[in-house]
Amino acid sequence: MHNSDPARFARWTFRIAGVYGLLVMAPMYFLEGKIGRDQPPPITHPEFFYGFVGVAVAWQVLFLIISADPQRLRPAMLAAVLEKAAYAIAVPILYIQHRVPAVVLAAAMVDALLGLSFVVAYLRTPDARRDDRVVSTAGA
Repeated sequence: MHNSDPARFARWTFRIAGVYGLLVMAPMYFLEGKIGRDQPPPITHPEFFYGFVGVAVAWQVLFLIISADPQRLRPAMLAAVLEKAAYAIAVPILYIQHRVPAVVLAAAMVDALLGLSFVVAYLRTPDARRDDRVVSTAGA
C-alpha cells in the first residue's frame, strides 16, 4: 500500500520523541535531591539544573509542535537534530573519561537514535516552500 502522506514518518517520529521526552524530563523537576543522593555530589547550582530541565521540556513541546505540521516546520528539524546531537556526542566522551555512569550513556544512545530519526524525517519530508512555488507557478 502506498503512503499518501509524505510527512507521516516525521509526524510519528517527532510525536514519539516529544511524548517520550516529556515523560522522562518533567519528573526531573522533583528529583533534584534524589539525583544528588544517587549520583553524588549533590547539585550545587540548582539554577543550572532547573534551567536545563526547563529548556529540555521546552524542546519536547517543540517536537510535538513539529509533529503537528512537519512539512511547514521542516527547517526546525535541523535545530532538533542539534539538540539531540549535543547530548549524544558529549556523553560518550564523558563516559570514556569515567565522568558519567553507564546508565547516562544509555540515555544518550536513545538521544542518538532519536537524532538519527530526525535526520531521516528531515530527508523524507518535502520542503513546503518548494511545493508552494510549484503550485503557484502551475496556477499562473
